[in-house]
Amino acid sequence: MEKGGVKVLISILVILIIIAGVILAYKIMQAKNNTETISGQETKEPVIEEKTVQIFSGNDRPIAIMIDNHSDAWPQAGLNQAYMVYEIIVEGGETRLMALFKGADLEKIGPVRSARHYFIDYAMENDAIYVHFGQSPQAQSDIKKFSINDINGIAEDGTTFWRVKDKYAPHNAVTSTQKLLESAKNKKYRTTSTEESVLNYVTDEVNLEEGQAAETIRIPHSDLQTVKYEYDEENKVYIRYARGKEQTDWDTDEAVTTKNIIITFCNNYTLSDSENKGRQGLKNIGTFNGYYITNGKAIKIQCIKNARDEKTIYQDMNGNEIQVNDGNTFVNICPTDADVEIEGIEDGTGTTNTVNE
Repeated sequence: MEKGGVKVLISILVILIIIAGVILAYKIMQAKNNTETISGQETKEPVIEEKTVQIFSGNDRPIAIMIDNHSDAWPQAGLNQAYMVYEIIVEGGETRLMALFKGADLEKIGPVRSARHYFIDYAMENDAIYVHFGQSPQAQSDIKKFSINDINGIAEDGTTFWRVKDKYAPHNAVTSTQKLLESAKNKKYRTTSTEESVLNYVTDEVNLEEGQAAETIRIPHSDLQTVKYEYDEENKVYIRYARGKEQTDWDTDEAVTTKNIIITFCNNYTLSDSENKGRQGLKNIGTFNGYYITNGKAIKIQCIKNARDEKTIYQDMNGNEIQVNDGNTFVNICPTDADVEIEGIEDGTGTTNTVNE
């Protein structure tokens, strides 16, 4: 064989050896991958889904709605779908509720009642559109003073709010989230928000291991209105009662429940005005004692509000912002001398622990 032929043959053999090596290496890697997959020892990094808070999500702007809490207004509609509900004293020893909704789609909310000026503070700190049916002179003044985006049922065209027949005026005005959003857009109000929540919600369960047992909570806002919460251990929520009556939803008859309870002690006082209707004011700027209650436990906290339009800061007694369970919250603001009771059975021993403030 000539030298040229030998060189060609050698080149072909080298190429074949290289190809065979590549094929062998591929098969070895494929076999290794198959073995790892079969044995369940996949070497890929596991995909960890990041948890997100559910109760306060999305960029929908909150809507704060004044809810009638007179006994003739019971039951109310929509409280279970609110992410926060504030309860504060008004005239005559009654309380009124302000329910906050974010991204909710509700066909009936109410009964809607008139504005009081100190509720505006909590609408502002939640960056909420403020909804009411009528207003006190003080509220009317503050809505203008603070340029509040408000929707007043008395000034609407008759479609945003309507009166139902199974209750009587003034306890029968209701609305819906769709109608409110339509009104807000017509008024050119902003309907989105990037503001963070007032409460420091976390996705991991908060159990307040160092707290005191809290299975029954009684909060006397006045001689007329005492609220009670009973812990439902199976569902890890509190069932709400008022004046000895279990609170239920207007349409579903479901019990009104809450995951979290915050109590803030600050005093109210009677206003001196020309109408002489006994309307109230609230001394809510400063640092106030309180409690955070969840999952059958309670801890003492401090509630700090530095200005009417600033967010309330809720801290434990070591000065750390409290972590709040991902769920709805009732904020009960009551006088400093209110005889609040927090009772609970400790460790199944049958003993009770009662705290009076």
